[in-house]
Amino acid sequence: MERELALEIVRVTELAALASAPWMGRGDKNSADEAATLAMRAMFDSVSIKGTVVIGEGEMDEAPMLYIGEEVGNSEGPEVDVAVDPLEGTEIVAKGLNNALSVIAVAGKGNLLHAPDMYMEKLAVGPALVGKVSIEDPIDVTLRKAATELNKNISDLTVMILDRDRHESIIKTLRKVGVRIKFLSDGDVAGAMAPAFPEAGIDIYVGSGGAPEGVLAAAALSCLGGEIQGRLMPANADEYQRCLKMGITEPYRVLTMEDMIGKDDVIFAATGVTPGEILGGVRYLADDRAETQSIVMRAKTRTIRYIRTQHFLPGKEVLHKVRQAQSSESAPGSTLKKQPKASKTENAAGSVKEAMNQG
Repeated sequence: MERELALEIVRVTELAALASAPWMGRGDKNSADEAATLAMRAMFDSVSIKGTVVIGEGEMDEAPMLYIGEEVGNSEGPEVDVAVDPLEGTEIVAKGLNNALSVIAVAGKGNLLHAPDMYMEKLAVGPALVGKVSIEDPIDVTLRKAATELNKNISDLTVMILDRDRHESIIKTLRKVGVRIKFLSDGDVAGAMAPAFPEAGIDIYVGSGGAPEGVLAAAALSCLGGEIQGRLMPANADEYQRCLKMGITEPYRVLTMEDMIGKDDVIFAATGVTPGEILGGVRYLADDRAETQSIVMRAKTRTIRYIRTQHFLPGKEVLHKVRQAQSSESAPGSTLKKQPKASKTENAAGSVKEAMNQG
């Protein structure tokens, strides 16, 4: 992949973050997600790739855009797999909490795992613990190994985990062993990335979260020198069959980084929507400007770029079209509540496309 692609991709996450940020704290996660999705899809038209979405907003009959199998880009560049989460942390934005991101990963065609939309058990670590711990070990064994490798007392370890009822047993063990726990309300990708950033103060990320988010985290950690191990958790026969349909012949086996993202180059970009451990959120300034903080990384070179950008909002045509599309569908605060998501977003998507063609 061309290295210039990294900067093209981060422009897409920036616009998705800018589009969803106005919905922060309004209690309407669907509208925030819709805004990010509309902006991201529109911006992809300017990116020099022949891309196919392998992780997106859902199947074709569930999502009108950024659906699995959709072709994105201007068809003038390399053939690539694309994994997206226009707004990772919809509930976070709705409640005005931390760690919401707009995220994209790009890899060579055929490299990204077609992860089904189900839970995945995860264990994520930073560079110092790569190859030193295993998701197949009991959590208390993992913690003892980590403490030894990091030359820490076990009580000095900090473990991050999503605050969910399904994690009750793990949390009891963490407390019994005596580690420090940092709970995450949402934001599974940011949580899995955290151990690879020393400033985050997280040693291990554990627990279950979305399988697609696991692949996005694997892309990020491959650039950061970290590691994530995963294991799908099909809840019933239908989910098991879905794994088989998507080419995963052994749904319960441990998935390595190579299983999730292949062995070739990966580009990962994320822009903060709300403040977090890794990136700041969208910040509104005087004179119709807004500031974003992004990270864009490449696995091949392990280059990590932090990008702080000031945007002159009146000059962002995509943002105007997204707002017009949403306001034409319903008043702010009620978007997506009266109609199914696919129907509603499809109408807005058509409005954005038509407006962009006219503009």
